[in-house]
Amino acid sequence: MQEIERKFLIKKPSTVLSLPSVHVIQGYLLYADDGTARVRIIDGKSAVLSIKKDITQLTRWEFEYDIPVKDARTMIEQCCNGKVVEKRRCFPVVGGKTWDVDIFLGKNLGLIIAEIELDSEDEVFDKPEWLGEEVTGDLRYYNAYLAKKPFQEQPNE
Repeated sequence: MQEIERKFLIKKPSTVLSLPSVHVIQGYLLYADDGTARVRIIDGKSAVLSIKKDITQLTRWEFEYDIPVKDARTMIEQCCNGKVVEKRRCFPVVGGKTWDVDIFLGKNLGLIIAEIELDSEDEVFDKPEWLGEEVTGDLRYYNAYLAKKPFQEQPNE
């Protein structure tokens, strides 16, 4: 399956901080320049193993498989070598599209990113007023990079 996604920083975080959210812990088993293998636990109740491979700057191959939470915990603890991201995720709906808004915790505290999945790379979508700068293609804002080089450890530009 292909995933087409755009990423943005949030300029008005108060509008999304109060929304209901799920707690996500995800660890990176493999990280390459053009793809990742990741394990994710959601609210401690479900877990997914994901393989992603870049096609273009906006589009990737994405394969996801449900796995037992116990296995996911073991993978994160034993196989991810500390390359873990923790966040809260909420799902505001704007213009009929559901956004994923990640409110990062731990060493990525202070970073809030909104993602939208599209049906095509040139799809037009409504941009909510809380949306800030687009960071699609900027590796510093990808979860796999944040797991290796947390936001709080990155130099300010």
